[in-house]
Amino acid sequence: MDELGSCSAVGGVDYDPMRFEVEGDRIVALGVIDGSTPAVFREVMADAPDATELELRNVPGSADDEANLQLARLVRDAGLSTIVPADGMVASGGTDLFLAGVYRVLQPGACVGVHSWATGDGDQGRDVPRDDPQHQLYLSYYEDMDIPAGFYWFTLEAAPAEGIYWMNADDVLRFNMVENARDLGVECNDR
Repeated sequence: MDELGSCSAVGGVDYDPMRFEVEGDRIVALGVIDGSTPAVFREVMADAPDATELELRNVPGSADDEANLQLARLVRDAGLSTIVPADGMVASGGTDLFLAGVYRVLQPGACVGVHSWATGDGDQGRDVPRDDPQHQLYLSYYEDMDIPAGFYWFTLEAAPAEGIYWMNADDVLRFNMVENARDLGVECNDR
C-alpha cells in the first residue's frame, strides 16, 4: 500500500510558530506548536465560539510536547473535528494534534508522519524500557483519544527521531485514526 500522499519532512531548528485563521466555522492551523500555542488557540476560540472543525493544513510538529498535549486537550474539550486536507501534512506532534478531533478525516493525498521521540541527550524513546514512566504521558493521551496503545509503540519503531515514517491507509485504519475508510477519502485496497 502506498503512502497517503507525496510527503516530505520539515526539519531544522528554526520554525514558524503555529498561527490560526478562521474561515467560517473552520479554524485553519499552520506551523509548529510551541509553548505559546495553547494561549493563542484559546484567544481564537473566544473569537470563533461556533467553530466546529480544526483544519491542520501544515503542522510539521511541536517544539514543546507538553504544550502540544495541552493544545490537543483543548481541541477535544471544544468538541472540534480535525481534518488534514488533500494538500495538508501533519507529522510528529502534528499527528498527535490530529488525534484530538472528536471526528477525524484525512482527505486523499493528506500526509501523516510519525517517528520516535528523543531526549536532549539523544536517547531514543524506542530504547527506553517499556515499563519506564517516561512513556506514560503519551500512553495516557492516546487512551483518552481512543487510540490503541499499540500506536504509541508503532511510532517509536517506525522511524528514529531524526527520521519520519509516512503512514499509509492500512496503518491509519489499524490504529483507529479515522472512523472508517470513507474518512480517508480513498478505498484502502486501491492504495
